[in-house]
Amino acid sequence: MKICRWMDRLGRSGSAKGSEGFEGRGAPKRLAGIRRVVRAARGLAARSLLGAAALGMAGAASAAYPDRPITLVVGYAPGGAVDVVARILGRELGEALGQTVVVENKPGFGGNLGAQYVKRAEPDGYTLLMAPTTSYALIGKLMGAKAVGYDLTKDFRPVALVGELPIVLVASHTVQAKTLPDFLATLKKEPGKIAYGSSGNGTIEHVVAEMFRLQEKVDIMHVPYRGAAPAMTDLMSGQIQMMFATAPTALANIPTGRVHAIGVASAQRLPSLPDVPTLAEQGLPDFSAQSLYGVLAPAATPEAVVAKLNATLAKLMETPRVKEQFALQGVLPLRNTPAEAARQLQADVAKWNKVIDAAGITYTP
Repeated sequence: MKICRWMDRLGRSGSAKGSEGFEGRGAPKRLAGIRRVVRAARGLAARSLLGAAALGMAGAASAAYPDRPITLVVGYAPGGAVDVVARILGRELGEALGQTVVVENKPGFGGNLGAQYVKRAEPDGYTLLMAPTTSYALIGKLMGAKAVGYDLTKDFRPVALVGELPIVLVASHTVQAKTLPDFLATLKKEPGKIAYGSSGNGTIEHVVAEMFRLQEKVDIMHVPYRGAAPAMTDLMSGQIQMMFATAPTALANIPTGRVHAIGVASAQRLPSLPDVPTLAEQGLPDFSAQSLYGVLAPAATPEAVVAKLNATLAKLMETPRVKEQFALQGVLPLRNTPAEAARQLQADVAKWNKVIDAAGITYTP
């Protein structure tokens, strides 16, 4: 404080003689230099005070979070898998936080319009993205960050990966093989004669099948469809022989007896298919594929806000109600820290980028 008062007196001094020790021919120049230093010091002090005030307000805002409704954006139309999971989380998260969580659908451009909207949103924790992160990773690679309007690993801050949608290798009733070793023997015995379906070029079903083809060095043909339903219809009729289907699609059709499960591509067996071993159990230890769901925030969202959301979601993932609701959608709940979610997201992007490059998959609208 004494120094500040001295600087004030010095700054107000109108002549060299007004300050002791500055008399003489060079005094005006010396005094002018000191005045510049004083003005700079005042500016620095003001900026420091403003910075401290801003930090204090940010800390207070984070501590009070949330004090108004939160918007959870879904880049797809109502009624789809992503939307259903978002509404489960929105309802439970809102109750846990004591604030309304509004699920807002912004469909279009393969889910990318919703992602673009959240990327541009104020990074305050009140606008979040319900993201099928694996799907976004695939489309981001195939189209490029400039085309989709965001970079998945740079423009967002993962709050948590909340769910895993397992993938199941299913075969038509026309295929006699029931286990992976027998199925691989069939594929190698009849190269180029076995066709697999997908819900479209560059979708998770397509890319996982290509990873399987490359890893096992089998000759199989890709038949893309406009959605999983028509692909499954042809699988059941025998027009195609195999498909890497998401768990809900597989579970809905296995009871018909027209298709059967060869193995689960995810790391663990499914509670709904306890007798179906994983592909890893059947001799493919390095094969693992699943579609991940995550909650993402704009990249600059404060750490305290992200931590509070993450802690709340982690608790919700352990509740019987969320587990039951997720199970109805074929989704396995996940618990992880923001740092773990970020590492998993980056690993997922790198993994599928590598497969897409190796398989030569290109984007076709």
